[in-house]
Amino acid sequence: MYQRARRTLSFSDLHLDYKRCCKALKKAIKDSKRECFLALCDSAEQDPWGKAYQTVVKRLHIDKTPAPKDPQTVRGIVSITLQVINGLYCGVTTQELDNLAAEIAAGLTCNHADYAILAARIAVSNLHKETKKVFSEVFEELYHHVNKETNNPSPMVSSYHYNIVKNNADRLNSAMIYDRDFGYNYFGFKTLERSYLLKINGKVAERPQHMLMRVAIGIHGEDIDAAVETYNLLSERYFTHASPTLFAAATNRPQLSSCFLLTMTSDSIEGIFKTVEQCAMISKSAGGIGLNVHCIRAKGTSICGTNGTSNGLVPMLRVFNNVARYVDQGGGKRPGAFAIYLEPWHSDIFEFLDLKRNTGKEEHRARDLFYALWIPDLFMKRVEANEDWSLMCPHKCPGLEDVWGDKFEELYVKYEKEGLANRIVKAQSLWFAIIESQVETGNPYMLFKDSCNKKSNQQNVGTIKCSNLCTEVVEYSAPDEIAVCNLASIALNMFVTTDKTYDFKKLKEKPRSQI
Repeated sequence: MYQRARRTLSFSDLHLDYKRCCKALKKAIKDSKRECFLALCDSAEQDPWGKAYQTVVKRLHIDKTPAPKDPQTVRGIVSITLQVINGLYCGVTTQELDNLAAEIAAGLTCNHADYAILAARIAVSNLHKETKKVFSEVFEELYHHVNKETNNPSPMVSSYHYNIVKNNADRLNSAMIYDRDFGYNYFGFKTLERSYLLKINGKVAERPQHMLMRVAIGIHGEDIDAAVETYNLLSERYFTHASPTLFAAATNRPQLSSCFLLTMTSDSIEGIFKTVEQCAMISKSAGGIGLNVHCIRAKGTSICGTNGTSNGLVPMLRVFNNVARYVDQGGGKRPGAFAIYLEPWHSDIFEFLDLKRNTGKEEHRARDLFYALWIPDLFMKRVEANEDWSLMCPHKCPGLEDVWGDKFEELYVKYEKEGLANRIVKAQSLWFAIIESQVETGNPYMLFKDSCNKKSNQQNVGTIKCSNLCTEVVEYSAPDEIAVCNLASIALNMFVTTDKTYDFKKLKEKPRSQI
């Protein structure tokens, strides 16, 4: 039992002060009898770490190792060590003790931010002990994976990429620098471990560096020089690819795109459920979805085919809400994410604004979706002038979603003059309802239809009707055309030099290789 305890005290091998303290305390415990060790624990609690500190310093002196200048460092490591020892039980594994030590260190982050680094290093060290080091061996293990439930071959990487790695094993293996794994903080590493690193039968098989090399190979294929260059840029954290790329690169389903912009196929049961299927398939492959529903008829509008009336947007959006919950991204890696876009002239706009609220009847809520408004300039003009605003049904007033600018204003005013509005409200009352919903729920997002279309270089294709999940991509979509965007993020802080200037030359060079 104490043999196991001693093994856990070397968990901070890359943080110099913590390493020295752990090493000293480990040796002090090893040299002590059981009674002396328990006395050390008791005295540490009774005389504010005095005995423990003196023991550590004494051991460091014997080993001729410089002691940490700050006794608080010793206090922190002794505190973590003693809490880990208190968690010992017969049969405990060193992996469990490392996980406990990491969690305890992470809990001390509120005392000092460096505890998050220590926690990550403990966790990374533990992962390194539990996984293979050589990249090509890990890739081979992933390729020859067998489903334990069916005993059928179930390769987790593609044969194409497996052959590339196999044929270039020496070059790729020598390019790996595993010490870079220790640069993550605890939250970042645990996020990688939970969702991004490939697992075999529920056990993590990859290290972060393995994942980054897999991504580089997945992008560049047989161009090994480019793959190694990309790997180094990723591992040095100059930039990162988006989640779908990290999830799926070099796998048998290499869907690497992040953003999908959809237009409702049609205002019919067939069209609605075809769009539901499209959203489900995209979410299955870790895509984020922006969907506009401007064309769906409002509540109470007649349905000629059934001689009935429409239930409006709310029941339909509850279906999409359940799809987002059920078809999570990548099979449990993260929740499905849909943003629903609507123009503020739609007759169901007030019910739309209530969908994410915390109060109200559950059958009138769809809280797992995100909501956005695609606002024409005319609405803002009427808000400013405190004028009336007409709410319309797209079935009775077709074409409003297909035009923008002056053409939209002409068509909208034409429908008003013809008396086709379902309801007339003060523009400011709708504006205040939007603000109230934003204060309570953070939704809806607001994008301005005329500005987005005016500044688009796709005006020749058609009217842009929505943005994506995160509102940073504006592309044309249609019932028969889905807009797609791939994302990566540059870490701008990595280009700040030691003399507090900005290296624009480096900023120009590094991303260029990835375009």
